[in-house]
Order: sequence, then C-alpha cells, then structure tokens
Amino acid sequence: MATVHTARPNIPLIILCGCAIALLSFGPRSAMGLFFQPMTEARDWSREIFALAIAIQNLLWGAGQPIAGMMADRFGTWKTLLTGAILYAAGLVLMAEAEAPVWLHLSGGVLIGLGIAFSSFSLILAAFARTVSPAQRSLAFGVGTASGSLGQFLFAPLGIGLIETVGWHSTLLVFAGLMVLVPLLAIPLRGKADAGAYAGTAADQKLGAAIAEAFNTRGYILLTLGFFVCGFHVAFITVHLPPYLADLGLDPRWGGYAIGLIGLCNIAGSLAAGYIGGRWSKPHFLSLIYLGRAIAIAVFLMVPVSPVSVMVFAGVMGLLWLSTVPPTSGLVAVMFGPRYMATLFGFVFFSHQIGSFLGVWLGGRLYDQTGSYDAIWWMGIALGLFAAVVHWPIREQPVARLQAGA
Repeated sequence: MATVHTARPNIPLIILCGCAIALLSFGPRSAMGLFFQPMTEARDWSREIFALAIAIQNLLWGAGQPIAGMMADRFGTWKTLLTGAILYAAGLVLMAEAEAPVWLHLSGGVLIGLGIAFSSFSLILAAFARTVSPAQRSLAFGVGTASGSLGQFLFAPLGIGLIETVGWHSTLLVFAGLMVLVPLLAIPLRGKADAGAYAGTAADQKLGAAIAEAFNTRGYILLTLGFFVCGFHVAFITVHLPPYLADLGLDPRWGGYAIGLIGLCNIAGSLAAGYIGGRWSKPHFLSLIYLGRAIAIAVFLMVPVSPVSVMVFAGVMGLLWLSTVPPTSGLVAVMFGPRYMATLFGFVFFSHQIGSFLGVWLGGRLYDQTGSYDAIWWMGIALGLFAAVVHWPIREQPVARLQAGA
C-alpha cells in the first residue's frame, strides 16, 4: 500500500515537546513512594491503605489507556493530553487535602491514574510512530521512553528536597502546578491517527477491525501477557523499595537515592533498548531483559543489604527498567502499523497496569499480614522467568493484511 504523504512535520520540535511531556507526566507518579511514610504517619493509615491508593492509580492508568488511545486516534493528541493534565493536577491537589482513605483512593488513585493515562508516554510514542520513518522508529521510542526516565531521575531528588523543606502537602501542590505546562508542550503533537507522514498504513481499516485483528494475533496476546510482568516489577519496586530499606535499618534517603538512580540508569537502558530493538530480534531481547531482572532480584535478596548493594541493585534494575517499552511498542508497530498504535499499545499497557496494581497492592497486603516483603520479592523472580519464556516465540513480522498490502 502506498504511503500517504502530508505536509512535512517539524520532527525535531515534535520529538522535543513529546520528550518534555513524557518527563513531566512520569515524574510525579514515579515519586509516589516518597510520600508513603510521611502521609501514612501524618494520617495514621496502614501501609495497605496507601498501597491500595497507588494500586488503584496503576489500575486506572491501565484501564484508561485504551480509551485515551482511542481519543487520541479519533480527536487528536492535544485534546487528549489537555484532558490528562486537568485530571492529573486535580488528583494531586485533592491528594494533598485527603484526610480519609476514601479521598486518598479517589484522588491519588482514580484521578491521578486517569490523568496519567491521558498524558502518558504511550500517546507520545504513537505520535512519534506517525512522524518518523520505520527505520527511525525504534530509536525514537527509546528517546521518548528515556525522557520519562529522566523525569523519574529529576523528580526523586526534587521530591526529597521539597518534602524536607516545605513538607509533603506543599510538594504535591508544586507537582500539580507543573501540569500546566503539558497542554502548551502538546500543541505540536496535535495530530490524529491519520496525521503524519507515515500514518497512512491501512487507512481503510476501521478501529474495531484493528482491535479484532490484534486480539486474533498470537504474538500480540503473548506480548500482552508478558508486559503484565513489567508492570508488576516496576510498580512494586517504585512504591515499596523505600519503606523496605527503611525497615532494614537504612536511612530513608537511600530509598529516594535508589529510585533516582533507577531513573538515571533507565535513561541509558531505554536509549540502548531503542538502538538494539532496531537491529536485533525484539522478542529475544525482551526475553533477556526479563531473565536479567529475575537474576538481579535474586542476587539482591541473597546478599547482605547495605548502601552499596542497594545502589548496585538500583543501577542494574535501572538499565532493565523501561527498556522493555521500546521493543514492546516497536513490536506493536511492526505487527499492525502506526495508524492505531495508540489504541493497540493501550490494550497491551492495560495488562502492564494490572500487573502494577497487583505488585503495589499485594506488596502492602502481604506485608501487613506477614510483616515481610519476602514473598512478593520471590513472586517477582518467578514472574520474570515466566516473561522470559513467553516472549521468545513471538514472531517479529507484520500481520498477513500488511504483508499482502506491501
């Protein structure tokens, strides 16, 4: 099928603004673990109450992602990101004022979760896919993902410093104020599914047919199952690593330092993943990433915990953190083309967020029942091995419809 050419987009501006949005949208949610202890102590809540709020946040992020993808494909990326910025800011403000668990779950859970869904990097990657050539796509996905990691790296020390100087309440309000920048940065990304130099693939296919085709493709199902594990790992570690280290007697700052180092190393990991995914097998690369995570967690549990072991673990996990995103999103684009990528990757990401929900909630639940995080750590190892097996047989090729069109 011939490529549909439209007015030449300003690719550097789109990439720059998209990366800035990814940084802003990923930053506050990656710092949620820093509010764990001060909020539970101030409100006299159990760990499960706060963990459930973040679990709801992750679940609503995932549930809202396909809807956000459909909205972006149908009405444009700018309108979708504007909606996300409003929900995100409202959630952060109400979270600061929450005095009862129900309001924490509504604000930090529902509103922030939906806000992230409508402003997350998956929408940015879909806009990149429509703009850059297929040969450049994997690297562009790596750059966009790395920008989210940069947000994690910057917001961890920012959150620590603000909490220590102005308190957790004002810190949440500062984060809310930063969401005003998202709609402004989103103006260059305002296109719909049929906008962009490379969006014309299968222009005659309807959205419903695209969804049905995806869920009848074996590789897409396996990819969706495997991405569940990624969500389980990153959500559990982001929220529960700081209190886990504090329980072991380390200064609480080491939890913030570890999350920040994960974000820093993830920048390199995401860029490397974008480069590798453009040259070697994406499914096999994903299998190796998940195997590496399982090994890293096992070694971390078996060695004595110290600041050195924590930072080594954080560095290794950072390299493997969101390095799954460029090859995962790249496989969706390879299999089905970029036209409905926001929607199709949204369903894959929903699985990721179901894993995130369980990782966060089970972490708090099992800790309150057993007084230990050991069970959930070993569950993470088993799931890493499962994901390594699931990704290996995925075939990196377009579906029959696109092959016939070519």
